[in-house]
Amino acid sequence: MTTTMSSERLGTLPDHFHGFALMHVAMRRDAARLTAAAPRLTPAGLGPAGEWWRRLRDVIDWHHHSEDDLLWPELLRRLPEFTDGARELAGDHTALDRAMDAVGAALRPGGDPAAVAPAAAAFARVLHDHLADEERIVFPVFARLAPRDYLALEQRLVRTAPLRVLTHLPPWMADGAPRRSVALVAATMPPPVRLLGRTALRRRYEAGLRAVTDPA
Repeated sequence: MTTTMSSERLGTLPDHFHGFALMHVAMRRDAARLTAAAPRLTPAGLGPAGEWWRRLRDVIDWHHHSEDDLLWPELLRRLPEFTDGARELAGDHTALDRAMDAVGAALRPGGDPAAVAPAAAAFARVLHDHLADEERIVFPVFARLAPRDYLALEQRLVRTAPLRVLTHLPPWMADGAPRRSVALVAATMPPPVRLLGRTALRRRYEAGLRAVTDPA
C-alpha cells in the first residue's frame, strides 16, 4: 500500500520537500500555541500576542500569495496534468483568510481576551484542513519534478519574500523541527543566512515568542 505523503509524517517525504513541509509544520505548531495561550491571555497580553500574530500572518500571507502568483502557475506551465488540482485549489485560501481576520480582530488591544479562544480554535481547524487538502493535491505533483528543478523553483519563491518575512523564516521553521529536516533546509541557505538564523534572528524570534508561550 502506498503511504500518503504528508508534512505530519516527514518520513514520507523526499528530502527536497522538507523546506515546503516545514512551513506547514510551523503553521500547525503556532496554531496549537495560540490555542493553548488563548485561555491565559489578559487584556495586557493582547498587544504582545497581537504583535506575534502579525508576524505569523505575514508569513502565511506571503506563503499563500507566492503559491497563487508563482508556484501554481509555474506547475501548470510545466505539468498540464496539474489543471484539475489547480482548479480545486483556486480560492482555497479564502476561508483561511477569514479565520485569520477573526484572530487579528480578537487580539486587538482593548478587546476582550475571551474572544481569542474561539477564534484561535476556528483558525486551527481551518488551517489543518486546508494544509491537508493542499498536500494531498500538490505533493504528488511536486514528485513529478526533478529534485534540482523543484529546488530551483523553491528558491524563486523565497526570493519573493519581503525582508520582514525573510528574516523571520530561518528560526521560525527550525523551531522544534526534527534535526534532520532542519539540516536539509539549512543546506539550501547561504552560509551567512544559516549563521544569522542560529544567532541574532533566533534571539529576536524567541523574544517575540514569549507573548504566547508565557502570555500576560
